[in-house]
Amino acid sequence: MQPFLAHPFDSDRLHEECGVFGAIGMADASNFVALGLHALQHRGQEAGGIVAHDPEHGFNSAHRFGYVRDNFTKTDVMATLPGPLAIGHVRYSTAGTKANTAIRDVQPFFGEFSMGGCAIAHNGNITNAAALRRELTERGSIFQSSSDSECIIHLMARSIQRNIPERMKDALRRVEGAFSVIAMTRTKLIGVRDPLGVRPLVLGKVGDDGFCLASETCALDIIGADFVREIEPGEMVVITKGKVESSRPFGPSTGRFCIFEHVYFSRPDSIIGGRSVYETRRQIGVELAREAPIEADLVCPVPDSGTPAAIGFAQESGIPYGMGIIRNQYMGRTFIEPTEQIRNMGVRLKLNVNRSLIAGKRVVLVDDSVVRGTTSRKIKDMIIDAGAAEVHFRIASPPTAWPCFYGVDTPERDKLLAAQMSPEEMRDWIGVDSLAFVSLDGLYRAVGEAGGRNTKSPQYCDACFSGDYPVAPFDQLERGFRMKPGSETAINEAAE
Repeated sequence: MQPFLAHPFDSDRLHEECGVFGAIGMADASNFVALGLHALQHRGQEAGGIVAHDPEHGFNSAHRFGYVRDNFTKTDVMATLPGPLAIGHVRYSTAGTKANTAIRDVQPFFGEFSMGGCAIAHNGNITNAAALRRELTERGSIFQSSSDSECIIHLMARSIQRNIPERMKDALRRVEGAFSVIAMTRTKLIGVRDPLGVRPLVLGKVGDDGFCLASETCALDIIGADFVREIEPGEMVVITKGKVESSRPFGPSTGRFCIFEHVYFSRPDSIIGGRSVYETRRQIGVELAREAPIEADLVCPVPDSGTPAAIGFAQESGIPYGMGIIRNQYMGRTFIEPTEQIRNMGVRLKLNVNRSLIAGKRVVLVDDSVVRGTTSRKIKDMIIDAGAAEVHFRIASPPTAWPCFYGVDTPERDKLLAAQMSPEEMRDWIGVDSLAFVSLDGLYRAVGEAGGRNTKSPQYCDACFSGDYPVAPFDQLERGFRMKPGSETAINEAAE
């Protein structure tokens, strides 16, 4: 199967990072992993992989392009993955080759060490991967993929520690950036989060002796697992059948969880930090209505990511809510390769306007973000063509003015509309009657920080909005990326 063909407007979205899931202590663990990955499909639709271990058959793996449902529900595939221990990964490439992705780039990756085999799956981005790769290559390492995650396996191979968890600690102490890693040996399931906890990882329990690790709680729900807790920033857990051991390989750390997980990436039925993602997004809409009120006749979400915020905006403003835009649920990434004529239809391939509801109305459109702005212009044109009297955009995140280097596929800064224009200029360029973004303080209030953002020590990673990177993007700096003045000093002070 060939890699997915993107929608004509996919480049105008921030793409999901990756999703990871692992299970131990249950018969045919790979089946549970496949279900968990299906629940995490929103985090990566390009490819997926599963590695399983069985005492009789050893390690086995399957890596495929495409959706989980198209590959890991087949009896002939799942029969090759027996055993009580398995891990899996769904991928959207954020590092490595983006075009013509090779199957060798699909995780989990596997390494055979003197003390036994180990498979790893990684969600996030290693910001010093290029430097590590040069060092490892010069010392004789032979890389099989273009992925930054493979560095971890090679660093583990060079460690002198006598067991795999300790080798993993050695390796991850050399790594900078964002990583939620799950790994497996013949008898252990391992989970680690980076010291800032930028990417999510949660622990669940199944029955008496079964445990699982997942990127989000929605993946626990699908297999009937009980949520135990989130893995803490900088924590490693080593799980054997019926037992969880915790350690802190990186010393004391303060979390800087990715705030955009609340805005867009996580599924609305997941729980983050004890808080419903759906409720947070609804509350963002409430904050938007308070900060940027408008007289209008109808509040419409840009489906599906704008829906909870649109509900909150409508509730707070008193303006009626309606589904003015309908999403084609069957428009998948494997849509037939578009001709030029179809490509020019752009957003209409996936979204259609409910004309009878829109005609003659002053419409508030609520979306999660504006990246390049091209999709916003197309949606505005559709609403105007349907007879709307006015079009007002309300955006459930602050202006996205800086690229993410921690596991989100973001355009370069000169391609981000908010990096090139003021909000007023963006309004005129998109061609709407008004445009407003939730403030950074308003976003923080929506996620439960009543006092807003702590400017001296932000509670979240919000670099895509503020330009305040919690970890220096070393590889990008080598390529000429220019950080916001004062950012490197703030990073150094935080490290000290």
